[in-house]
Formats: sequence, structure tokens, C-alpha cells
Amino acid sequence: MLSACSSKPEQEQIERVPNKSAQALYDDAKQTLDSGLYIRAIELLSAIDSRYPFGPMSKQVQMDLVYAHYQSNNTDKSIATIDRFIRLNPNHKDLDYMYYMRGLNNIKADENAFQEYFGVDRADRDPIKTREAYKDLDTLIKKYPTSSYADEAKKRQVWLLNKMARYEVKVANYYYDRQAYLAAANRGKYVVEHFGQSSYVKEALEIMVNSYDKLGLSDLRDHSEQILQANKN
Repeated sequence: MLSACSSKPEQEQIERVPNKSAQALYDDAKQTLDSGLYIRAIELLSAIDSRYPFGPMSKQVQMDLVYAHYQSNNTDKSIATIDRFIRLNPNHKDLDYMYYMRGLNNIKADENAFQEYFGVDRADRDPIKTREAYKDLDTLIKKYPTSSYADEAKKRQVWLLNKMARYEVKVANYYYDRQAYLAAANRGKYVVEHFGQSSYVKEALEIMVNSYDKLGLSDLRDHSEQILQANKN
């Protein structure tokens, strides 16, 4: 039902909104948004954005649209609104919020509620959106270290880091099982070098040890074994 509502032409949605002042429309939109009626809130906010694009509340309207689109699972619209906002307002005081929401949108875009609910292992899917989310949050942390969103962004980065490392280990195991030992070792090495703070480093090192052993590369095997033992202590 939500999908059907959101698929209606945007102009048609705007035309359905009563002809009120910007403030009256925003009051309606804010109340609707706070009530969790996100599709209707999007209609009202879009009408304000279209009718009063340079009004005193235009930037707040766009930020509310970002949130409403996110809550209604329309991540493409939310990200497009964020990118437009950042492009047009490069020095705005709330850019930290925009980068934070961009990260959350990319995380949500990579989720599949049906598969996650039934416990389907999706670690073998290239986490493109996960990498985007990590970059968004990294931008937030580096550009706005004192932001109120920075601590939460760091926590989410830990989870994203593990997700990306898990994917690389999954690929490494795939290569190992198919006796592509050099490719497996290189994937394991990539995890150690780029995801050293993840919980998959030991597993990556084990793949490296076993792969180098199969290749007869005793020096690399022994070196990887030493690092593995150091990580176990």
C-alpha cells in the first residue's frame, strides 16, 4: 500500500495539498511527521518545497523530507535530497546531520528485511552500499568531530567494518575451497591490512597460513603464523 502511494506522480501529490500559507502547511506537515504518517508528511513537505523554494523554512523542510523519505524506506529519494542540500548549502550548520542520514540511508538500502528475518546468510553479496555508508560516516567524523552524531557514527562504523571484513573472508574461503590459494591468501591479506580492527582478522590469518602452506611458500606461511599466534595472545 505504501509503495502504491509513493509511486504516484509527485505533481499529483502536491496538487492534492490545500492552498495554505507556508507556515500553515509546515505546521500540518510537522504534526503529520511526528505522528509517523510519513507518506502524507512527504506530500505536505514536497508541496512547501515546490511552492516556497526560497522561503525562510525551506532548508528545514528539506531536512524533514530527508527523514520522511528515510522512514518510508525510499532511500533513493532521501539520498537525492541530501545530495541536493549539500550541493546548494556547502556551509550549512546542519551538514553533519545530512552526512549522518546519508550513512543511515545507505545502510538501509543494503538491508533486505525478508532475508534478514529468516536468517539467510548474505555475506557473499558485494557490500557496495555498506562501503558508501562507511564513507559517509567517516566524512562526518573527520569534518565534524564534535558533532552530536559523531559517537553514534563511530559505533556504526565498527559494525560496518565487520560487515565488510566478513564479505572479504567469505570470498577468501570461496577461493580456498576451489584451490585458488593465491587469490585466497591475497583476500586474507586484504582483511589484515584494511580491516585490522575487525573481528575477522584471525580468520583471515588462518586462511593465509593454510593458503601459503598449500602453495609451498613456507616463509610467508611462517610469518603469517607468527602474526596469528600474536593475535591469539
